[in-house]
Amino acid sequence: MLLSLPGQPGHGEPGGRDRNRLSELRSAFWCAAGLLTCMLLVDLANGTLAHWRALCWTAVALALFAVLYPPRVSAGEGWLASRGPVRTCVVRTDLLVLVRRSDGMSPRLVLRDALGGRVELDPEVLTANPLLWHRLEQGVGRSRERGLLRCGAAPLRELAERIDHDGARAVFQASGLG
Repeated sequence: MLLSLPGQPGHGEPGGRDRNRLSELRSAFWCAAGLLTCMLLVDLANGTLAHWRALCWTAVALALFAVLYPPRVSAGEGWLASRGPVRTCVVRTDLLVLVRRSDGMSPRLVLRDALGGRVELDPEVLTANPLLWHRLEQGVGRSRERGLLRCGAAPLRELAERIDHDGARAVFQASGLG
């Protein structure tokens, strides 16, 4: 882990949390429960349901829930953390050395700090949570001032433009202009 400094996870209240996590967690639960229900009903309809089969189907549903389980993203002054079902990853945003966007089935933003910390998260989390984005942006500014962050301007600029665009659209819609 990192040095134990005030303002890190476990030291005081974080400055921001993912507001959409609860709905994603609920969706993961209902997907796993729906799969379990379907598998049990099919087995029951075929007359092949047994205790050991029900246990196997429960294990499959639990595995699906573990795969769909959304990480808990939180941020404070100088840090950003992503806690999954198995481990917690923390990065010092004021000591960032690398920011890159990993495209694929699901785009990811990869953050790496000078102490070896690494966090990989969905950019949608930052788009949907302006306070998390603000905390990250503050740390990125400090990293640039210290000369640590030399690459990663493009993905951060694209993300900033998207967040600004979404924010402006929300303001226009709320005011009845858009």
